[in-house]
Formats: sequence, structure tokens, C-alpha cells
Amino acid sequence: MAARLPAMLKDAALTAFVAAALGIFVVGFRTVDVGSRTGLSFDYQFADLAVAVVVIFLGRLGLQFASNGLRWPAIALGAVMIAAGASPMTLPSGFLHWFVALGGAMLVIRGAWPWATQAFGAAAHTKVGRRVDAFGIKWAGWILLGLALVMPFTPFADQKTMDLSVLILTYVMLGWGLNIVVGLAGLLDLGYVAFYAVGAYAYALLSTQHGLGFWAVLPLAGMMAATFGILLGFPVLRLRGDYLAIVTLGFGEIIRLVLLNWVDFTNGPAGIGSIPGPTLFGAVFAETAPEGKQTVADMLGIPFNSNQRLVFLYYVILGLALVTNLFTQRMRRLPVGRAWEALREDETACKALGINPTNTKLTAFAIGAMFAGFAGSFFAAKQRFISPESFTFIESAIILAIVVLGGMGSQIGVVLAAVLLIGLPEWFRELGNYRMLAFGLAMVLIMVYRPRGLVGHREPSIRLHPAAPGGSG
Repeated sequence: MAARLPAMLKDAALTAFVAAALGIFVVGFRTVDVGSRTGLSFDYQFADLAVAVVVIFLGRLGLQFASNGLRWPAIALGAVMIAAGASPMTLPSGFLHWFVALGGAMLVIRGAWPWATQAFGAAAHTKVGRRVDAFGIKWAGWILLGLALVMPFTPFADQKTMDLSVLILTYVMLGWGLNIVVGLAGLLDLGYVAFYAVGAYAYALLSTQHGLGFWAVLPLAGMMAATFGILLGFPVLRLRGDYLAIVTLGFGEIIRLVLLNWVDFTNGPAGIGSIPGPTLFGAVFAETAPEGKQTVADMLGIPFNSNQRLVFLYYVILGLALVTNLFTQRMRRLPVGRAWEALREDETACKALGINPTNTKLTAFAIGAMFAGFAGSFFAAKQRFISPESFTFIESAIILAIVVLGGMGSQIGVVLAAVLLIGLPEWFRELGNYRMLAFGLAMVLIMVYRPRGLVGHREPSIRLHPAAPGGSG
């Protein structure tokens, strides 16, 4: 250890220096308004920055200890950090207590991780272990579904929570749709937001200009998005990997620029407003009904509540997401689903087996785009206003990150990743400048400890020789 210590200290010091150089502009100071005469001034936070740099130095040193087999020093260093974070007298601000304690906890976990892997890893790779793993994933899905069904009736289901839940479910549906293209067929799509935009603008234009309702336009929006998915599929039939990603990225930007510049049709950057929301048997969710309409409260004979619309939207998107999931699970067991997985594993072998890669790719693009169109139609109905700024490349990146972080081809992994990626920034919003720091830290930890995604293991879609109940298989 004595021979390796200087190199470890040097590496930790270099890491802390880079963190200080980058963090001084994020954490070191911020501009504040000090009055109309004086204008803006700087509020320096060098004490917070110094604590963060020390934590990074100690954390990097502890990681070096753990990677070199010195687990107990790493755990001891993490315990010291936890104690410092728990002490109310050692640090200048409340958030720093949380930050230091979390860093120490992560270091303790990293130090003890090899022991946990040795203890449980062997059992997990046995046939019984794989069955238990699959059984646990299945029951976790049913538990999450039960929680989702009763969530609006829980005490903490206020307006903010319901709105966030609707947003998370929207991304779950988008993630499941993209999972068909990326996770099952293995086609890297960076322009998935284009189909989302097609569905949203389809509903916005048909409802505001032709008076069609949400339930009538919903299948039309999916069909239009699927048509665009086929149009995208033809140019990329011969492309793979990075080239496929570049073309799909360009397609997404083309759609966004068309929406932005075709002012006569899409209203350009001003967007489309006054989009009607979904109705319940023709009744609207409002305190007073428009002429010729009836409110849901009057139809059901209940007092009006502003949360009623959000609860209805929640169950609508939950239903759409469940349809997406059930459809995907069913398609995976059909020949077309097995063709997607064969194409993902090896396109050359796929051709040799007699599978038509053209039809396989087009069906994957079309079906994935169809569900994006459904989600886009719902998004327009919920927001009641859309513009091209809602469909930028960052949306495609977020949806792709949900699929990758959840685990390629894993349905329940998409749910967990959507909760993490969409819910975490909102839950950490009170952290202010540190919110994205915590978000980035969570992403790094997932990629370090779960490189195959949150749920990297999944059962095969079909078995050639199913194991007999209670048998050895």
C-alpha cells in the first residue's frame, strides 16, 4: 500500500482539481439582484465549493483503495464522511450535510460491493437463481401496477404529484414504444421525437380546425405517425450503427424545422393553442360547460374539483401505456417479434435464415412510431398548447436514455428509468444549483454499477424446450 499511495493521492488530487475548475462557475458564485440602483452582484460560495472538492478528493481516494483491494480503508473513509455529514456543527450549509453523507454512503457500498457480489453472485447465475430473478421481476411489475392504479386515491396525490405522475407515464409510454425499435430490433433511433411531434400536431390541427374530438383523432394520430415511421424506414434499410443514428437524427431535425417554418400550416414558432382536452362520454372537465356541452361533474352528480381533470388524464395515459406494454409483450411472442430479436443479434445471420430484414425494420419503425403518435396526441390534449420547442433533440435523448438505463428490451426497466430520469430532477428541485449535480451523479452511479441497465436480465421471449414444472429443465 505504501508504494501505491503516492499514485493514489496524485490521482485523487488531479480529480479534485478538475472538479474545482469546473465547479467554480456552477457552485463557487452566483449572480443576485441587490436592488434597482446597484443591479446585479456576485454571491460567493467558496466554502461550499471547498467542501465539495474535499469530498471529491476523499471519494476518489476511497475508490482507489477499493479498486486496489483495500476494502476496509475505503469503508473506514466512507464512515468518516457519513459521520461528518451527520454532525450539525462541521459544515456551513444544510445541503452539504446531505452531500457529504451521501458520498460516504456510496463509498461504503463500493467497498462492500465485492463481498456482496461473491456472496450472491454465484447463486444468481444458477438455474434456480435465474427463476427467482424472473419471478421477482414479474411480481415487481404487478406491485407497480397496483400502486399506479390506487395512486390518485392516496393522501399525497395533490395537484403537483398528479401532474408529475402524468408526465412520468407519458415518458414510460414513449420509452416502451422506442424499446421496440432500439431494445428489440436493435435499431438506434435518435429522431424518435419526430413521431411524437406528428401525433401532437395531428390532434392539434384536426381538433382546432375540423372540430374532431380526442378519441376520434387518437387512432388517426397513430396511423399518421406510423406512416412517417415507414417513410423513415425506407432510407435507412441499408444502414447500421452510427450511420443509422445520424440519419434518424437528421429526420427528427427535418420534422422540427418544417413545423417551425411552415407558418401557414402549423402557425410556426407561435404554436397552436386552445386545443380541446379529452372528454368523458362527451362531457367536458370544466366548472362551466360550453354551449351545447355538459360538464363531467353535472353528468356524475358530484361537486366540481380542479383535480378531476388531472385524475382522468392520469388514467387515460395509464391505459394507453398498458396497451403499449401488452401489445409489445404479445408481439414479442409472434414471429415478427422473434424476427426483431434475430435482427438485433445479427443481421447477416437473420438474412441467412430467410428473414426479410426490410419488412422487419419497417414493422419495427412503424409500430414504434405509432405509439409515439398516440403519446403525442395525448400530450397535445393535456397541454392544450404545443409549439416546435416541445419537440427538440433533447426529448429524443431523454427517451433513449430511459431505454438504455432501464435495460435494453426490459419493460419494467423502462418504468424504473422513467421514474428516475423524469421524477428525480423534480424531487431535487429544492436543491437549486445542486439539482443537476445530483442528477448527473445518479446517472454516473447507474452506469458504473449497472452497465447493462437497471434491469439487465430478462427471460427469452420463447423457449424451444420449456422446462417442466418442478423439473430440471
